[in-house]
Amino acid sequence: MPKKIHSIVNGVSQPSMSGRFHEVFNPATGEQTGQVDLCSAAEVSAAVAAAKAALPEWAATPPMKRIRCLFNFKVLLESNAQRIAHLLSEEHGKTLDDAMGELSRGIEVVDFCCGIPHLLKGEFSRDVGTGVDTYSDRQPLGVVAGITPFNFPVMVPMWMYPVAVACGNTFVLKPSERDPSAGLLVQELIAEAGFPAGVINMVMGDKEAVDTLLTHADVKAVSFVGSTPIAEYVYRTGTANGKRIQALGGAKNHMVIMPDADMEQVADALMGAVYGSAGERCMAISVAVPVGEETADRLIDIMRPRIEALRVGPATETNSQMGPLITRASLDRVSGYLDKGVADGATLVVDGRKQRQTAWSNGYFIAGSLFDHATTEMSIYKDEIFGPVLVVVRTDSFAAALEMVNVHEYGNGAAIFTRDGDCARTFANAVQAGMVGVNVPIPVPVSSHSFGGWKRSLFGDHAIYGPEGVHFYTRLKTVTTRWPAGIRSGVQFDFPTLE
Repeated sequence: MPKKIHSIVNGVSQPSMSGRFHEVFNPATGEQTGQVDLCSAAEVSAAVAAAKAALPEWAATPPMKRIRCLFNFKVLLESNAQRIAHLLSEEHGKTLDDAMGELSRGIEVVDFCCGIPHLLKGEFSRDVGTGVDTYSDRQPLGVVAGITPFNFPVMVPMWMYPVAVACGNTFVLKPSERDPSAGLLVQELIAEAGFPAGVINMVMGDKEAVDTLLTHADVKAVSFVGSTPIAEYVYRTGTANGKRIQALGGAKNHMVIMPDADMEQVADALMGAVYGSAGERCMAISVAVPVGEETADRLIDIMRPRIEALRVGPATETNSQMGPLITRASLDRVSGYLDKGVADGATLVVDGRKQRQTAWSNGYFIAGSLFDHATTEMSIYKDEIFGPVLVVVRTDSFAAALEMVNVHEYGNGAAIFTRDGDCARTFANAVQAGMVGVNVPIPVPVSSHSFGGWKRSLFGDHAIYGPEGVHFYTRLKTVTTRWPAGIRSGVQFDFPTLE
């Protein structure tokens, strides 16, 4: 019997009365494992009301007391890591090692948030004028919301709500309906950590829930991570309704490979960056740009046997290096891109469909694929495939490779592999991407920095987590004071000065 998955509002499980639901599957077997509610607009509004009711007391709680809850939460996450990772693997499909890595990166943000009181300190200037002092303060926005994707159902929400509540806001999370169970367990740990009811709420839903959060008068800001078309929709709708928005979209991350690069290091980096988590990462490398024909030939020669040897299977098998895609529709989409690439004239060096594991034929498995001789006009180059497919586009110079990266519509991440410091420095300075790796394939910033792309990979003015996250979830207030000690300054009609 599939388990019923409900929202958590005010710390209590809240079954939906909408009559609508979404089926949850184990992507390794294709079997239905759960049924998640799809809340109505009224039910989402009730969660917002719970967050609003909890706001005054939480915002007035001294920052150090708020941080104690976060520290308790961090300890509980660490002690329950295996339980969380297993739930994550069952519904997403990623290997247990990958699931543990996701949780670890989420906990890093909680670590950072335990130091947020330092970043909430304002500035003070004495005697900016005669008897006049000025100080600034960062104050919470109010009720804020997060809309998160299926590919990181634990980590990405932790990019949002720990920062938000550490700053004194209350939060409503709308997770992906495809794999909600790990997030539900995390909600239980939130309550156990001592957060008051209503501070962090979790509503299950689809577009109706999203639209309610984007238009609700009591929601002051919305964070989003997902595809670019939806990110743009979230940004336009939210800002039209007066909300602060950070909407992180899609990507087509390039790795430029110079002739002097260590090709063994390149191959190791590409295997993890392309095929880890079945390529369902917004920071996955999906385009390799070798400079020079010899470099390209060496790359293909070393990558082909590695890809063909990639061990694909469910997380329950300890030797699996890559799991299934999240849904049957995802599998069909990736397979369709392989057909498109061949039809457009690219060389399909490794076809992941031919290595399908018959023992798991009901799951959504596809092995790694490799295209060579692709061009920038092909859909396999232009589109975000979001699967285990590497596209190789050959180029004859560093300048041409850099230009290729810079003219693409996405600018999430980019990497270069080289031994040449001048070349690497030029690339890092000139590339039009928000996150750059030099001999690092997936340059996701540590939690004390911030994550965010450029161009159509980010809509809004703030990157996520780190110092940028603190600025997103707070607003600046500057106070100017004068204590005249019994001396009246009289009426002043001209523009005030501080003389």
